[in-house]
Amino acid sequence: MMPAVVKLCCGISYPHLRSMSGLQRTAVAVIGQEITHMKHWAQIKHHMGKHAEPKTEVAVSEDQLFYIQHGKEALRKAVSMLEDRDGWKVEIKENNGDVICSKVIPGTGKVFRLEAVLEASVDDLYDLLFVRVEEMHQWNPSVQHIKVLKRAGPETTVTHEVSAETVGNFIGQRDFLSVRHSCKQKSSVYLGGAAIRLESFPPQAGFV
Repeated sequence: MMPAVVKLCCGISYPHLRSMSGLQRTAVAVIGQEITHMKHWAQIKHHMGKHAEPKTEVAVSEDQLFYIQHGKEALRKAVSMLEDRDGWKVEIKENNGDVICSKVIPGTGKVFRLEAVLEASVDDLYDLLFVRVEEMHQWNPSVQHIKVLKRAGPETTVTHEVSAETVGNFIGQRDFLSVRHSCKQKSSVYLGGAAIRLESFPPQAGFV
């Protein structure tokens, strides 16, 4: 099995997380929704252009198109961040080669980039991080549960995620509504996500 090279880029939304270096690695693993293995943005842009709508011949509703476009835009922004190689500052460099970098992007805030080599195939990563996303709590202790609320075609979903409780509930449990968009090629997989609002799923009591 050829090891998969993983690049992840994510933003930190809460000021107290930005200032706590001990939480940076966990934040990258949990909050991050953008994983890319990229040669050039033109390749993915061409691929996504051919998949502006679901592959099936079923009629697509207006709200489904909204989620698809929102997910594609999140993916475009994530890849653009990774494509810009200037201004990244190394935060953590592990002995095994894992590197976490950060930089501040105007209008977005502080973002983190993780580069690592995993003993897994591209298909395995796609299955684990997109197809079986509801099982994430089984291997990620920072996640209590994830549920798919909507499917806008085979490449876009809307999910509700709940973070796990921390000792003393120092940070407080958080829940997230996210749109997730995928783009799979033969030798690479692109996953992008962003926060979204859903009228049928208002903010839940007891969560931030």
